[in-house]
Amino acid sequence: MTQHSSIDIHAHYFPDPYLELIAEEGLPFGATCSLCASKGPVIDVGELHAGPLERRFTDLEMRIADMDAQGVYAQALSLTQPMVYWADDDLSRRLTESFNNSLIEANAAYPDRLFGLAILPMQNPQLAIAEIDRLAGNKAIRGVYMATRILERELSDPAFFPVYEKLEAAGLPIFLHPLNVIGFERLKPYFLTNLLGNPFDTTVAAAHLIFGGVLDRFPNLDFCLPHAGGAFPFLVGRLQHGWTVRKECQHLEHGPLTYLTRFYYDTISHSQESMGYLLSLVGPEQIMLGSDYCFDMGLERPVGLITEHPDLTDSQRTLILEGNARRLLGL
Repeated sequence: MTQHSSIDIHAHYFPDPYLELIAEEGLPFGATCSLCASKGPVIDVGELHAGPLERRFTDLEMRIADMDAQGVYAQALSLTQPMVYWADDDLSRRLTESFNNSLIEANAAYPDRLFGLAILPMQNPQLAIAEIDRLAGNKAIRGVYMATRILERELSDPAFFPVYEKLEAAGLPIFLHPLNVIGFERLKPYFLTNLLGNPFDTTVAAAHLIFGGVLDRFPNLDFCLPHAGGAFPFLVGRLQHGWTVRKECQHLEHGPLTYLTRFYYDTISHSQESMGYLLSLVGPEQIMLGSDYCFDMGLERPVGLITEHPDLTDSQRTLILEGNARRLLGL
């Protein structure tokens, strides 16, 4: 397996225009962005914090050099916290357009190596639809990025259904990422908001997509769960049992186990044993390479987790490292 075939679908990007817009106009909405040149930008929006951000988050040449060192040929670039939902409609729209335009510019600079997962102003579904229309047909944009909850609304909220319908028709998959995680107050010590909050919040989102009927209503809409699915693969049996015994869950024709392969998963498991369990549940056809570039909770050697996994054949490694991403992203 060479670097010219690996595609990283979980790689974060903070372009300068997005950061500058927060710095210039975020304060009325409780958002600040310090553009300290020596330490790197620091973003604070309420309980959300990012930074100091290393230059390689924003510098494309440094990113490409890191990718070469990691053996990664292509990345799908995505925003992470604080995303854009915290602002009013006008600023959220401009933050969205600024970030997505930067994705297009990155792809223009490196057309074979950098692709975009667009952010949408999901707190206003009509604005989200307008942005999908604005980006329609642009080959740089290969999917969308979305929080596991939009402010106080779960992803099963019917208000989002018109957006899902639009994305399904456009063939654009949805990549999820935790933002305002469940149990935040209890998880403040020890960085547990990330260590536990992120995987738990992904699990809650997956349950809402299943029990809220989103996966049934939009059968051709693909979702990718980050961090190897969080706790979802390990708790799906409990969800299945609940479906068999609890009337609150029995509106579904099929139990949660049948939805395991409606999701895609990245490889950020931090454990060969966990990856082996995920493989046993969903198979190599549903798993794609991810690094969480370039946070400290990411994988410095993302390709090695797969090339060195003892239970994979060469053809299965190829699926995980590039084949599934090529299919899902239309590359």
